[in-house]
Amino acid sequence: MGDAMWAGTVTIPGYEQAELEAYLARPLDDRPRGGVVVIHHMPGYDEAHKEIVRRFAANGYAAICPNLYSREGAGVSPDDQAAAARAKGGVPDEQVVGDVAGAAGYLNSLDHANGKIGVIGYCSGGRQTFLVACSLDVDAAVDCYGAFVVNDPPAQFPLKVKPLLSKAPGLSCPLLGLFGADDSHPAPDEVAVLSAELDKLGKEHEFHTFPGAGHAFFSVDRPAYRPAAAVEGWKKIFAFYGRHLAA
Repeated sequence: MGDAMWAGTVTIPGYEQAELEAYLARPLDDRPRGGVVVIHHMPGYDEAHKEIVRRFAANGYAAICPNLYSREGAGVSPDDQAAAARAKGGVPDEQVVGDVAGAAGYLNSLDHANGKIGVIGYCSGGRQTFLVACSLDVDAAVDCYGAFVVNDPPAQFPLKVKPLLSKAPGLSCPLLGLFGADDSHPAPDEVAVLSAELDKLGKEHEFHTFPGAGHAFFSVDRPAYRPAAAVEGWKKIFAFYGRHLAA
């Protein structure tokens, strides 16, 4: 498979038809392909997530990362947008679902789309991935250490959200979860509670917890990066999407 691609910034419709900035990458060949919506972490829409979008395109997917903080002002730096969003307690859940629905629709409008959509998110984006997978019909979801699916955030935490465990009956697709054994948000006991609930509901899921890894172990630009866990995690992601997003 060649890795030639087009990549750049686009404008897409989001919740209540708001215009969102988004970063898109897609292969240049004409083979049918699945789409992947990348949900950025709480620190915001950054170069690391654009690199992740390009990585999916290099592996044969059309991928897009919507800037969930776009409403914080055009021409404002992503860091300032993220700070403004955090000051409000984060992005409302219904807005996230609408924005991701717009991103998925955009991917499915592209030439050579096969109609299958995967969602992946990191940190707060992992929680939002679970939310989306329980709220929309998608084909595969990957939760990378999404916090506050089971427990409430600490009182002093900037993200003001509610747990999502009650939404688990609505999970619409297989779920891959990738977690760190040394993480505290979510801690391994929270992951176990979520897995047990999905087992009880008969929901297809595959969870992996990596020893020696904490939160943000995929983040190559942060001290938390753990190469062994990240390399193995990427192998599992591409194997998972290969099973569920193929034409």
